[in-house]
Amino acid sequence: MKPKPSRGEVWLVDLGMVEKVRPALVLSGMCADSDRDLISVIPHTTTLRGSRFEIAVALPFLKPGAFLAQSPTTVPAPRALQCLGRMPPGDVSRIETALLSWLEIQSKSK
Repeated sequence: MKPKPSRGEVWLVDLGMVEKVRPALVLSGMCADSDRDLISVIPHTTTLRGSRFEIAVALPFLKPGAFLAQSPTTVPAPRALQCLGRMPPGDVSRIETALLSWLEIQSKSK
């Protein structure tokens, strides 16, 4: 049985015909049996535009590029094809901060 994607892991994910198969950071938590089997991810790209929402994270298992905080996506968990590795928590936080900024959501701690 294939392992389930876990928050903070980077998986190779089939994002559909337009987005194709690419690495993506899993941001959602684990699903209960009564939940839909979905994962929310932030895709990685090597085609950069210089946006403040492109968060570069150097990981040994990825080509140089950035995670696109402007492109949060939710897909069925079976579209997660292979776990590539785990991202350090500090880098996950940087991507979360960029996502909240893109969505104009204020942190409750402010």
